[in-house]
Amino acid sequence: MQLPVISLDNAAAGEIDLPAELFGSAPRADIMARVVHWQLAKRRAGTHKVKGMGEVSGTTKKPYRQKGTGNARQGSLRAPQFRKGGIVHGPVVRDHGYSLNKKVRRLGLISALSQKAAEGKLIVLDMASAGSDAKTSAMAAKVKALGWKTALVVDALVDENFGRVVSNLPNVHVLPTIGANVYDILNHDVLAVTRAGVEALKERLS
Repeated sequence: MQLPVISLDNAAAGEIDLPAELFGSAPRADIMARVVHWQLAKRRAGTHKVKGMGEVSGTTKKPYRQKGTGNARQGSLRAPQFRKGGIVHGPVVRDHGYSLNKKVRRLGLISALSQKAAEGKLIVLDMASAGSDAKTSAMAAKVKALGWKTALVVDALVDENFGRVVSNLPNVHVLPTIGANVYDILNHDVLAVTRAGVEALKERLS
C-alpha cells in the first residue's frame, strides 16, 4: 500500500510502500484488548498491603478467662473484631502481571498499526528532527498546522533535541520503535512514523 510522506512542515516528501501484512491486515479488536489488558496489568505496582492478625502490634495474652464472665469467648486482642486488630483476607504485595504469547503480542501491534492506517490516522514523516530552531513554541506551531490533536511519533532512534522539544507538548509523545506498543498507539489520535521507523518496524515484526 502506498502512502504519501510529509515533513513536519507539512510539505510533500515523496511516497512510501508499506507492507500490507503489517499495515493492511484486518484489525482484531479482541486481540488488541488482550494486549492492552496485559500491558496495564504489568504496569500495576501491586504494593498494596495491610497487616494481618500475626503482624499487628499488641499482646498475645488471652483477654479474660474462657468461661464465667458472661462475655463472648476471646483468644486475642489482635483479632479482627477488635479495634486495631488484624485485617482478614486483606491485600498483600503481589505481581499482577501474567504471560502473554509473543504471537498474540505481535498480532496486537499489527492490528493497532492496521487500524490507524484504515482510519487514515497513520502519517509517515520524512524524519523527526527539531532542526535549527529547536524550540517548543516552534514545534507547537507545526503540530497545530498539521491538525494533530494527540499524536504519537515513532522513530527508529529518537533524536535528542526532538525529544526534548516535544517533551513539553502535552498532546505529543515520541517513542523509539522498540517501545512502540498497542496501548500508546490506540491512546493517541494520530500515529506518525518516520521512514526509519517504518524500516525498524518491518525488522521488528518480520
